[in-house]
Amino acid sequence: MSDDVDLQTLRVVRALAETGTITAAAARLGYSQPAVSQHLRRAEARVGHPLVLRSGRGVALTEAGRRLAEHAVHVQAALDAARQELDHLGGATSGRVRLAGFPSASSTLVPEVLSALHRSRPGLRVDFVEAEPPEALALVRDGLADVALVFGHAGAGVPSPAPLPDSLREHPAFVDETVLVVPRAHGFQPGDDFASLAAERWIGGCPRCRGHLLASCASAGFEPEIVLETDNALAVLGLVASGLGVALLPGLSLQAAAVPNGVRVVPLPRGMARVISVVHRRGARRVPSVRLLAEALHAVDPPVHGLRGVVGPEAAPAPASRVGVGGPG
Repeated sequence: MSDDVDLQTLRVVRALAETGTITAAAARLGYSQPAVSQHLRRAEARVGHPLVLRSGRGVALTEAGRRLAEHAVHVQAALDAARQELDHLGGATSGRVRLAGFPSASSTLVPEVLSALHRSRPGLRVDFVEAEPPEALALVRDGLADVALVFGHAGAGVPSPAPLPDSLREHPAFVDETVLVVPRAHGFQPGDDFASLAAERWIGGCPRCRGHLLASCASAGFEPEIVLETDNALAVLGLVASGLGVALLPGLSLQAAAVPNGVRVVPLPRGMARVISVVHRRGARRVPSVRLLAEALHAVDPPVHGLRGVVGPEAAPAPASRVGVGGPG
């Protein structure tokens, strides 16, 4: 390599990784298409490796290009940290931080956190995008979000999780109990054997989110008959009220939903709960805005939302890599 990799090359390669075309990357960066193409040619000559391969109307990064794109995420995070730390030294609590979170958190935990930060740090801009845990983790991994609020289940039959990338750090925060929702006249009571539900018709979540239901039923010795599927908790309650089936729901999803008169909510054993975690990139808490957001998330009062704080051994049952294995988020 005849020269160091410059910051502009990292930005160009990252834009290409995220957009897939030189035209789109140029638009994102505010450059002309010829300028980006010319910069790529010069960069490839400097580093001594091809960075992109033309593929139809788009481009594909080479191995060297992918490595630079990965480093670009961390370099940008370091620059953000430096800028915000300097702002912090100057007494300015400002900046921008991006949060991704699952649907039932977006109507419960997220409004409380954003409101608290708006009151205490009015100069801090918090962007929020709703995303199920796998997508939220990918956003943080790729540098498109700074913090992710995710969940995971543990217990017998739940598939073994893949480890989180080394670039991410997970901090379990809350335990969210799983409940059974049944028509009001249904005979199932707290403490009854879950296996007695073997003959029921079940309402499941999206295909990716059926794992927890399938694992729970398998542990009880039966395979559920899933007759309807929706990842909308309000829709689940309506279907149950109409006598069309029974379902598992996370307790948090009921905090912002009025339970119909025709539905009864039955608590289930704690071993069926999910753990809600805060995930960010390694070292990201050095960035003041990321640290403030993470602290605000952990400062949420669990009982207000029907949650429990993670204490002792409960901190470990459901790593974030076990995402997407529950009912509606």
